Amino acid sequence: MSEWRGIRTPPSNQAGVVRHSISFDLNRLPAGINKIAITLTQDGSGGGFAQVKDLSAQVVVGDQVLALTPDTFEAETGITVLELYTRNGQAKVRAVWQGFASGLAGLCNMYGVEVSDEPEQVEPVAAQTKPVNITKSVITLDKPGTAHKVSLEKGAAAPKTIKVNATWVDNGDGRDNDDLDLRVGILRPDGRMSIIQAPDKRGSFESDPYVYHTGDVVSASSTAPGVETVEINPAISHRMGGKVALVCSVYSAVDNGAVSVASLKPKMRMEYGDQIVECAFEFKSGFFSSMVYTYVLGIIEIDGDAITISPSGVTSRTGSEATPWLTRKGDKVELTMDGPHVFKGRPIERSGKKQYI
Repeated sequence: MSEWRGIRTPPSNQAGVVRHSISFDLNRLPAGINKIAITLTQDGSGGGFAQVKDLSAQVVVGDQVLALTPDTFEAETGITVLELYTRNGQAKVRAVWQGFASGLAGLCNMYGVEVSDEPEQVEPVAAQTKPVNITKSVITLDKPGTAHKVSLEKGAAAPKTIKVNATWVDNGDGRDNDDLDLRVGILRPDGRMSIIQAPDKRGSFESDPYVYHTGDVVSASSTAPGVETVEINPAISHRMGGKVALVCSVYSAVDNGAVSVASLKPKMRMEYGDQIVECAFEFKSGFFSSMVYTYVLGIIEIDGDAITISPSGVTSRTGSEATPWLTRKGDKVELTMDGPHVFKGRPIERSGKKQYI
């Protein structure tokens, strides 16, 4: 039997992004509680969750992050976002995203709690999905030359997004110079290149180039790492007409002040469904120079059947603003550090015969 105990958490607002967060220790659940539901309600005349942009949820377990994104909502004012529970000693999460036009009353009725007003009986707008194991392992690649392949799933249940994160931390030097930018260069099937970077070259998920940067992050700390994210459409190779390669790098602008990018410990993580692959540098002598502005974290190749990811370990030359450039030679993808310079808010110029489209 489930027991309903309502807990409300106040939101935080940072740069216009509203966040709610709450921590759980499922090992300490009382014997009479078998499930924890995370819900959202909207009071007043907000127009329903259709008016809420970029609604998403994250479940964080240690250094693992499970991102959950709903389908679209309409006039729903109450949502069951997810459910946490244990099974056979393992913590699990079930993405629900079930909405009710009757708001809190509909949620209460869902969990068997009586309310004074009769809640409207509304069909759920989203079916429950299969449980996801949140104790899944992370594959870490830390040596250039290694690679990992993930099969692209087919059908309606296939994951809708390939998510790539770049993370970094404050190096503790006491200076405000820990701003990195995640850049993604896209090698198209016809050999041309495009580049994605926030805030002015964010791309698009549903239309060309089928890669979208979710936003610029300007700071990090040891307890709150900086994270920038791009979302890649799994159908990118089909829509572009052939194999696509993406080079993911982090860049520290000269205007940020002198900083060793390596000291910020940048990492890259790719998530596709329950598959997580992480690329981390194997730092070598000379990588801690404050005059090295660009670090290539990894290369992702996508065809119609699979995603292949490999760490890079390549950096720009000392003092160079050149961007990573990809060229396809037969079945191989070649990386060079001689692409056009890219600066926020400025048009991209040609570099010799190389030009981004």
